[in-house]
Amino acid sequence: MRREKNLSDRNKFLDNDYLSLITRLVVGVVFIYAAMDKIALPAQFARIVYNYHMVPGDLINMMAVIMPWLELICGVSVILGLYKEGGLLILNILMVVFMIAITVNIIRGVDLECGCFTVSSKARGSALSLLFRDLGLFVLSLYALINRSSRFQLLKS
Repeated sequence: MRREKNLSDRNKFLDNDYLSLITRLVVGVVFIYAAMDKIALPAQFARIVYNYHMVPGDLINMMAVIMPWLELICGVSVILGLYKEGGLLILNILMVVFMIAITVNIIRGVDLECGCFTVSSKARGSALSLLFRDLGLFVLSLYALINRSSRFQLLKS
């Protein structure tokens, strides 16, 4: 009986329509917002990518142009529930890459501009707080990915 209750509670968590919608909205809005300044100012974003010292020079401009559009498209996809799993999978991969880049630069002792939400050179923060913020967003995104609800989606799986 107790095991059945635990499974029932777990299913309620994984099937929760409203929690799914809230996490999708949070993750989607964060990535749409993060993409806006980068799309508007790709040269400044390319400078930030360069400062991470992790991308070969020949790929920096391409990455600075493509990545913000990828964030925007995936953010919209996640909110609308249109190819939600694909959008969330791409965003999760991006977050893992971001967390690795931040960790590497913490180890190197590099004081970096995040480039997360603005390309302004005044946007400096604690790299450790950036890492924890990305980790929290990763957990939300992972939940949205494993959540089985399809109630508030345009394309039901």
